Amino acid sequence: MTDTATQLKKPNWFSRLAHPGAFMSWSRPALWPLGLVTSVVFAIGLWFAFFNSPADYQMGETVRIMYIHVPNAWLSQFVYGIMVVASLGTLVWRHPLADVAAKSAAPLGATFTAMALFSGALWGRPTWGTFWEWDGRMTSTLILLFIYLGIIALWRAFDDQLRAARIVAVVTLVGALDIPVIKFSVDWWNTLHQPASIITPTGPKMPPSLLTPLFTMMIAFTLLFVLLHLVSMRTEILGRRAETLGRQAAAKLATVGAA
Repeated sequence: MTDTATQLKKPNWFSRLAHPGAFMSWSRPALWPLGLVTSVVFAIGLWFAFFNSPADYQMGETVRIMYIHVPNAWLSQFVYGIMVVASLGTLVWRHPLADVAAKSAAPLGATFTAMALFSGALWGRPTWGTFWEWDGRMTSTLILLFIYLGIIALWRAFDDQLRAARIVAVVTLVGALDIPVIKFSVDWWNTLHQPASIITPTGPKMPPSLLTPLFTMMIAFTLLFVLLHLVSMRTEILGRRAETLGRQAAAKLATVGAA
């Protein structure tokens, strides 16, 4: 019984790594190698995308916008998925870093979503003849951007970050209903967007000459998100520590003044 109780109380390796103090220790030396790998993968991806891949037989050179648009569209949903997991960590497991991860991811997700909409508009004009159309995928992605902005506003509306974390977590989980709408909108409604051409039951419908730079750029953008997320989380933790020290100093001054 004693051994069992000890094992239950003993934190696992993930809990130890994710503790704020441990996170600050291991994340700092990881930033430079991660930044270097991200830069190298970006360089390779850009070389493939703009110098070593053919023009599309229908879209011509405008197909190269895909190498920016698709990774941003992928990250707009992937980052929200990270926030959903972090929200569960806040509400269910009470994880000490969950709300930090969610708060730090929101501005990044909003940026990737805005870039997806912007690059999609640039791609749509020569392809479809219009910058914008209120079809299912465009509209649901715009709604996702508004959800991101609303979550960011909620974080800033509360001085008590612990209270804000619980409220934002609930809003994040409700907002997750938009993700399957984005994913399946091209199947549910008539839309300008083509159906899935990368992940299909029969395999990718794109030739390797286009898939190689696309996958490389998707990896590069994902690594960029991981790098920026780590930096943002570290900044958030340092900001909270500084705020706590400031309150403690103010309380000491108030005590001395009262004495």
